Amino acid sequence: MSQSDVIVVGAGIAGASVAAHLAKTRRVVLIEGEERPGYHSTGRSAALFTEIYGNSLIRSLTRGSRGFLFGPPPAFAEVPLARPRGCLYIATADQSAALKDFANQPDIRPATRPMSADEARRLCPVLREEYVVEALYEPASADIEVHSLHQGYLRWFRSRSGTLLTSAPVHGIERTNEAWTVRAGMDTLSAPILINAAGAWADEIAALAGIARIGLVPCRRTAVLVDPPPEMAIGAWPFVSDIDDRFYFKPEAGRLFLSPADETPTVAGDAQPDEWDVAVAVERVEAATTLKIDRPTARWAGLRTFAPDRSPVVGFSEEAAGFFWLAGQGGYGIQTAPALSRVAAALALGLPLPSDLVDTGVNAAEISPSRFAPRAR
Repeated sequence: MSQSDVIVVGAGIAGASVAAHLAKTRRVVLIEGEERPGYHSTGRSAALFTEIYGNSLIRSLTRGSRGFLFGPPPAFAEVPLARPRGCLYIATADQSAALKDFANQPDIRPATRPMSADEARRLCPVLREEYVVEALYEPASADIEVHSLHQGYLRWFRSRSGTLLTSAPVHGIERTNEAWTVRAGMDTLSAPILINAAGAWADEIAALAGIARIGLVPCRRTAVLVDPPPEMAIGAWPFVSDIDDRFYFKPEAGRLFLSPADETPTVAGDAQPDEWDVAVAVERVEAATTLKIDRPTARWAGLRTFAPDRSPVVGFSEEAAGFFWLAGQGGYGIQTAPALSRVAAALALGLPLPSDLVDTGVNAAEISPSRFAPRAR
């Protein structure tokens, strides 16, 4: 039996980042059920860094991640992790009130500026005159190099003598002699702390350990790539989103990335795109723009897993010593990873939260699994 200080289940962005931090002072084993880390949600994310996305807690974690993403430690990644990409929220006449309400929130106002429909069309010339009546622009948002960020954490982890096991699905967990015994693939592992960073499978891992499920819901999100008109330069276009989050699109490697912003509850698994959602993405983008989309060049789907209150679940379970939740990041796991991994590492080691993250508005009670204890039981 392999002995360590911490076992982390799930080597996506959540598990890789917290394992990298913990490996600095602890013996850590990181377990991944797939052949390669990040196969599911992490590997299918075209992430955007935006400080105005998600609920107030998510926005706090995102603000706390800006410094790392825009100025990572030396040698962490070979390319910049963030590339400027403004974010443009558009509204029809019927959505004007919703746009104003959103823009007037205290932590939204300083990061954005209102735009007229003409100003919005100067940023994205294909927006229809009869569709967009006003807009809100976030100039300091950016594309995130997801692969580089994920691999950077895995390199940190390995350089700190962490052990990564792949193709090792967990099939048994039990608590014995003040430690967790985990059977994964052909290996049997033991550690006093077990971190559940299994994404869409986090409730299943909890059940294996005899811990009550929180009620996490995996939701399918569809992505579509299409070719732009051949004469059109799209590289400088912003990320464009409907204010009611009914669709969005942005440039992606010379093509246009579209999504209907779907959140279809599903089961944990290898998510596949539904043709209806692909058609909805095309229809909604064509309604808002002058683009004519013949057929997608690629399509895929990923999973976004939400807790009932749509905030992450981070902290020790009250049901069994040493069982630590790191789950429910929803669609915000990439942009919040630098901050959330530091929070998780501190809580797992019994340390205070980093003061700079407390200053952004992060507090342990809002993310604690204990907030679900009455419902779970």
